[in-house]
Amino acid sequence: MLKNFDKNQNYYKFYKRKNTPIVFIHGVGLDQDMWFPQVRYFKNNSILTYDLLGHGRTPLNKKKVNFEDFSNQLNTLMKNLKINKVHLVGFSFGSLIALNFTKKFQKKVDKLVLISTVYKRTKLEKINVRERYKKAKNNIPIFDLALKRWLSPKFIKLNPNIKKYILTTLNKKNIDHINFLKSYKLFSYFKDEQKEIKKIKTSALIMTGTKDRGSTIKMSQNLSNELINSQFYKIHNAKHLCSIEYSSNVNMMIKIFLRS
Repeated sequence: MLKNFDKNQNYYKFYKRKNTPIVFIHGVGLDQDMWFPQVRYFKNNSILTYDLLGHGRTPLNKKKVNFEDFSNQLNTLMKNLKINKVHLVGFSFGSLIALNFTKKFQKKVDKLVLISTVYKRTKLEKINVRERYKKAKNNIPIFDLALKRWLSPKFIKLNPNIKKYILTTLNKKNIDHINFLKSYKLFSYFKDEQKEIKKIKTSALIMTGTKDRGSTIKMSQNLSNELINSQFYKIHNAKHLCSIEYSSNVNMMIKIFLRS
C-alpha cells in the first residue's frame, strides 16, 4: 500500500493491483477512513482512497470551493499516480463529486457507483439541509442528530468505536471547521444539472437506504431516470450511512455491478 501526500498535498492510500482501480470518495465532514468495510472487502482490487480538499489531512487554501475544484483534485491525483481509468464510488457529497468528475472526464470513468446521493430535493428538503448548515455555521451542535439520521440506534449501541470515529471526525475546530463549512455549504445549496446529467453515458449503479431521510429513495429514482445507462437498488431498512451499517449488501452490489 502506498500511503502518502502527493506533490499537491493530497493525502491518499493506494492499494495497487493489476486491475482497474476503484476510487472511493467520502462524504462531507468525514474522511477516507469511512471506507474501511470496502477496503477490507475489495482487498484483491486496486483501491484508491483519499481525503477531499479541507478534510482529513488534505489542506484547503481557498476562501470558496466548488465541484470543479474537487474534480480537478481527483484528476490531479490520478495523474500523479499514473492512473488512466477508474471505477468511481461516491457517498453523499462524494457522489456529487463523482457525478461532476464523470461529466468532466467521462473517458476516465469505466463504471460509476452513487451511494446515498441527492437529486431534485423538494422545497422542504432544501429548507431542512440549509437549516442544518446555518446551525453548523453558528456553532450550534448538529452532529449527534446527524449520527441518529445516519445509523440505527441498535448499530450505534453495538459499535461504539464507529460512533467514536464518526463524532470525532465530524467535530472539527478552527480552520478544519471553517473548511468543513465551505464544503457543507456547497452540498446544502447544490443545484441539479439536469441537462449535463443526461449527457453522461457511463454505466452507473445508484443505491440508497429505504430509511434515509436526507438522500431519499425518490431522489435516487429521479436521478436513475435521468442517467440513461443506470440501475437503481434499494438497501432495505438502511439509513444514510448504508456503506457502513449495511456494508455486506452494498459491497455485494458493487461487486456484481463491476463484474457485469
